[in-house]
Amino acid sequence: MITEAKVIKLIEANLAGGDIFLVDVIVKPGNQILVFLDGDHGVNIDDCRMVNHFLNESLDRDAEDFDLTVSSAGADRPLKLSRQYQKNIGNALDVVTKTGEKISGVVLKADETGIELEVPPLKKTKKDTETKVVLLNFSDIKSAKEIITFKQ
Repeated sequence: MITEAKVIKLIEANLAGGDIFLVDVIVKPGNQILVFLDGDHGVNIDDCRMVNHFLNESLDRDAEDFDLTVSSAGADRPLKLSRQYQKNIGNALDVVTKTGEKISGVVLKADETGIELEVPPLKKTKKDTETKVVLLNFSDIKSAKEIITFKQ
């Protein structure tokens, strides 16, 4: 069976030093391999095609057949790496903490330990009119997703 560890090792060695990086690898029964990429400036179809081609050349299909899908870690997938948070500085996120608290705000800072969010006041309460800055360690975050808006 093809393992996630083997696929991760191959991809990370191939992408080392570039602005494209591996976010996640899932190997499902029947050797269905799902690879999710991100990049400091986004990921395009050519990036996915390059990694797909590399993996097809690196894995021995004759020894063990597999189904391979390489795609971007789209906006519907939660952020997993500090590098993803760093590329989202200035963007809005929905964050759920491990205690279940939901926080929405704009990423002001991100480093290897956590993020700083600017959280607007709640519209429901008139006494809460100030924007707050919330510091969150990655160890306290259960999930975080980009907020997609179509307003200009």
